[in-house]
Amino acid sequence: MSMNDPISDMLARIKNAQAVNKRTVSMPSSKVKLSIAKVLQDEGYIRGAQVEQDGAKSILTIELKYVEGRGVIDRLDRFSKPGRRRYSATGDIPRVLNGLGIAIVSTSNGVMTDRQARAEGHGGEVLCLVA
Repeated sequence: MSMNDPISDMLARIKNAQAVNKRTVSMPSSKVKLSIAKVLQDEGYIRGAQVEQDGAKSILTIELKYVEGRGVIDRLDRFSKPGRRRYSATGDIPRVLNGLGIAIVSTSNGVMTDRQARAEGHGGEVLCLVA
């Protein structure tokens, strides 16, 4: 079965696993998914992410983070979709909850947070919003 939007699939798996208090969630791996997971880990939204080889395919396993029984991630929304790509210049990158959340942006220098993209003067495709 082909998947039209693997990033949306990743975000849905994280939200669903967190809703039932799972410790980890696994999914097919890709470079973009691993980059998004690294940004989430650096910002403190997840505990960790690792890639495991299962024969010819690789599996990305994300360890979710909870505080007092509640998931750290309250909001995880896809912003740019395959049917409508949304690109933003440096000054137009959206601020999530006035800086309390992050927007994950795919730039020419890799996947980074909205704050990093503004600081380095990069625009790009806004992948998702996290709060």
